[in-house]
Amino acid sequence: MPNLAYADMTVDGLLRSAAVRDPEGLAVRTADGAWTFGELDALADRIAAFVRHRTGRRPGARVGVASSLDPVFAAAYHGAARAGATVVLINPLVGDEGLRHVVTAAGVELALVPSATAGRLARLRGALPLLDTVVVTDTPTGSPTDDVPAGCLTLDTALDGPAEPAVGRPGGADPDAVACVQFTTGTTGRPKGVLLTHRNLVANARQTALAHGLGPGSVTLNHLPLYHVMHLNSALDAGACQVLCRDPDPVTSLAVAAGTGATHYYGLPARLHRLAADERLPRTAPAARGGARLTAVLSGGSALRPETARRLGDLLGVPVVQGYGMAELSPLTHCQRPGRPHRPGTVGTPVPGTECRLVDLATRRPVEAGSVGEVQVRGPQLMAGYLGEENPSRVGADGWFSTGDLGSVDDDGALRLVDRVDDIFKYDNEIVSPGRVERVLSRDPRVADCVVAGLYDAEHGRVAWAGIVLRDEAGPRAADDRILRSVVARANEQLASFEHIRAAEVLSAVPRTPTGKPARSRLRQALAERAAFGGRSASRPFDPLQEQTMVTFVNKLTVHGDLDTFLGVKNRLTAYMAAQPGYVSHQVMRHAWHPNVYLELAVWEDAEAHQQAVRSEEFQTLVKQLGPLATPEPGLFETVEVSG
Repeated sequence: MPNLAYADMTVDGLLRSAAVRDPEGLAVRTADGAWTFGELDALADRIAAFVRHRTGRRPGARVGVASSLDPVFAAAYHGAARAGATVVLINPLVGDEGLRHVVTAAGVELALVPSATAGRLARLRGALPLLDTVVVTDTPTGSPTDDVPAGCLTLDTALDGPAEPAVGRPGGADPDAVACVQFTTGTTGRPKGVLLTHRNLVANARQTALAHGLGPGSVTLNHLPLYHVMHLNSALDAGACQVLCRDPDPVTSLAVAAGTGATHYYGLPARLHRLAADERLPRTAPAARGGARLTAVLSGGSALRPETARRLGDLLGVPVVQGYGMAELSPLTHCQRPGRPHRPGTVGTPVPGTECRLVDLATRRPVEAGSVGEVQVRGPQLMAGYLGEENPSRVGADGWFSTGDLGSVDDDGALRLVDRVDDIFKYDNEIVSPGRVERVLSRDPRVADCVVAGLYDAEHGRVAWAGIVLRDEAGPRAADDRILRSVVARANEQLASFEHIRAAEVLSAVPRTPTGKPARSRLRQALAERAAFGGRSASRPFDPLQEQTMVTFVNKLTVHGDLDTFLGVKNRLTAYMAAQPGYVSHQVMRHAWHPNVYLELAVWEDAEAHQQAVRSEEFQTLVKQLGPLATPEPGLFETVEVSG
């Protein structure tokens, strides 16, 4: 394994070390102001004191922190870790069901979140029995209390006390203890809680800083919708300044990069695609190019089209590089190096201290050079496990982690990703890669975006279905069907017969996760549901996520109060829900052996209709009456995809 030197400390030591080295150095800049390393570290100390007080100094207490683009996130993340707690990362962009799942599954008892997320947690409080305290992190000093959701504390109120000096190691914890729970994006199923240790995070901070070429003079511009801990920790490790650009406009972000002297620009592929296609870019790129100290544009999270990388690189005069990793790996494992040449379509070589190999899907033995196999990785950034899963099946006894991605390795050791193992399918006995078909489709200038999935076929098993977003200039909507046939015919000329697109339709947009990855599992579910109910016309724009007509909510209730009183309140609650728009049906079953255990199934036209009903004052009142009588356990079941 390549050598890697990193400090033997807990993750909050990254902030403490940066503050000791350069207390007056700029750590984080936003449009609202700037924070020094010393100021950020002092705030982390105050948050650590509050967390210790509220959690009774219990090691590993679960503290939720929303990863908003705000300097307070950096202090809250490291402050909770310094208190010996386990940080649970909360994505403020997820829906209410995703928010409830994260808080419940991780057992969050204290949350530090912005006001919008605090308001949602207040509405969900009845389904979050362990959540004791919510602190609003973005309420300005002196704001009216009406601006704070009921039952929540402001950050000023929470920190109204002296900071406690740190004793011993920063954080006071074992470097091999779990520091953080980060949930996967859920692109192939329900999000899973990944357990990351202090050592995982500290090692990956060093790996990332080395791979990206970060140092004390670096200025990193974050144009992501969230504050990712990889960027936070790697900048702290290097002593670099971070600029948080909250404006989603990609051209504005270039102006911010120029104005702040950014050396590294971090963006999601979806935003970089928009930047490359923006008609303002040729006019604004020279100013950004001349005013910034930019050395590289760095992309991660999903694949970046080679043509996008080439266009941005040509206009900005810097390399556009890609990385690869996942939550289970803290997250970075591979990266193209900013100062070295790289081949388009690859994600670079392993970061220092990381090993990579490819194995055959059937035999699980390493494949020959140049062959396609499943990507396996091992290194100090590999997770400790999953929530509720002590020995993950994806980690072998020899420490190799199976990523679920297919790839090949070029002569220079660069990894080239092919597809997800879960996404490939068989046409007769031939393997079809949706990613390859998408790459061929995307070369057509009439295609703005596309997604490919396997569609059930009685004769061949699965055939390629393509959802295609046409460019506006492709022609009038009335001509969509003709253009669609032409696009498919052109692609099929470049594909093997077993890869041919057998079904295609126009999409209004490709369904994606908040990080920009295609939401393939939901797409496959939508296609399967539609096929079961008779299909539809291919010439009308199709929104896969809107066409899922019904959603089922499952809840287990254990009664510990008076049974008759419980049934009375439950019946009133059911009657209220049945009168709301979007309600379809409801069923309650009692356990045959445990008469105090009930299972209820509620079917609604869509999740939003259900959420509207749940947010109502009457629903919340009835739930409060139910609270002393029964314990709810929602979200115990999830949809399982069955092939056939």
